[in-house]
Amino acid sequence: MEHTLKYFFSISLLFSMLLVQAQETATKKEIVQIDEKAKTKPSAQQIKTDTLPKTDRYGLRVGVDLYKLTRGFYDKDYKGVEFTGDFRLTKKYYLAAELGFEDKTTDDDRLNSSATGTYLKGGFDYNTYQNWLDMENLITIGLRGGFSTFSQQLNSYKIYNPNPYWGEQPAIASGEKYNGLTAAWIEVAAGVKAKVFNNIFVGFAVQLKLLVSNKEPGNFENLYIPGFNRTYDGNFGVGFNYTVSYFIPLYKKKVIVPEIIPASKK
Repeated sequence: MEHTLKYFFSISLLFSMLLVQAQETATKKEIVQIDEKAKTKPSAQQIKTDTLPKTDRYGLRVGVDLYKLTRGFYDKDYKGVEFTGDFRLTKKYYLAAELGFEDKTTDDDRLNSSATGTYLKGGFDYNTYQNWLDMENLITIGLRGGFSTFSQQLNSYKIYNPNPYWGEQPAIASGEKYNGLTAAWIEVAAGVKAKVFNNIFVGFAVQLKLLVSNKEPGNFENLYIPGFNRTYDGNFGVGFNYTVSYFIPLYKKKVIVPEIIPASKK
């Protein structure tokens, strides 16, 4: 089931990117034709700087992470949801944030623990993609600051025995819970968002995280931090998401571009 869902998300994203690529290719062909005419007949054209009927839309985009939302269907040790949002500030810069909840049970070699809590991430994205005409796709790189508040429950543990002459010791059930834990980190995020229908976007993103602060229980480490993911016995973490989002346009800005007018229309 896990592989099926991952393939479904990948195929859906690939299909959306093919639609965008087809749109971009068609637009480029039109512009190339205009450029070819300009090269062959330079004396029959004049360039006039004017305001063409083209505007950039500014507004709020809200969405949900499909990976976290569906992971609980095939992973009995996980429950979670993440909401995403970004607001366009300038032509290239976007304010971005994520808000989520996770409940994850981690089974390590020596202990089994459950982390439950919420997290908030905020920062900005920079769109490196140069859109053609009225396209609104994004290839972004951004920076986030993250904060999580959560609890840890020690479900069971094993006592380390360096000389297991009588074999491995059985796990000891605990159930002890530790509340009021916190963690903070910074992360670099890179992602893609493609417009597939009017105001509907699909995309994915990967994050590289660095843990800045981590309040732990007194007798074991935080193996999993909501929002940060698995710690892997260090300060580095990784994450990714598949998102579907809806863009809410709030206002528009006109774009000044050079307009090519044939001499016959002067």
